[in-house]
Amino acid sequence: MSYSPGSIRLRPALKALLHSGVVACPTEAVWGLSCDPYNERAVDRLLALKNRPPSKGLILVAASQHQFDFLLSGVSSQASDTLAASWPGPITWVVPHHGRVPSWVSGGHDTVAVRVSNHPVVSALCMAWGGPLVSTSANPAGARPAREAFQVRRYFGDLLDCLLPGSVGNSVRTTIIRNLMTGQILRN
Repeated sequence: MSYSPGSIRLRPALKALLHSGVVACPTEAVWGLSCDPYNERAVDRLLALKNRPPSKGLILVAASQHQFDFLLSGVSSQASDTLAASWPGPITWVVPHHGRVPSWVSGGHDTVAVRVSNHPVVSALCMAWGGPLVSTSANPAGARPAREAFQVRRYFGDLLDCLLPGSVGNSVRTTIIRNLMTGQILRN
């Protein structure tokens, strides 16, 4: 199955995103839920679907490091090199956001988690969208993340606005999360 930013397969997802929708799509290891990070109504819907507390914050996923320029403009060249060496791929970095992302994404923290995906579906969706999207595992809080589309349907039924076709990548676990400023591993 081929995806490109202009793919007809992405149109229903893009339409859903434009209308405060929540979209399910495969990622490197598990199915994810995505929405427009700047649409509070969409983020509220996503958090309600997962029964996830807003204070936890959410990950932003992008198609390229360039889509995070607005967040990364102040990082050192060494930190930028670290990001470039690890992306695209299944590593999420926590970076300062300097008020450039809404509190409903950051969970009120002064940092935000960001990842550049190497999965063709979510990457094409971000490219077609023109910027980062929220990305969180497709499961209710406390349940196992979905690795198959049927599990996403079982968890959420008709509550999702779009489920993109595809399958998860070859990663056997969710992404590692590290703090870019300290190197500390927050989730292994």
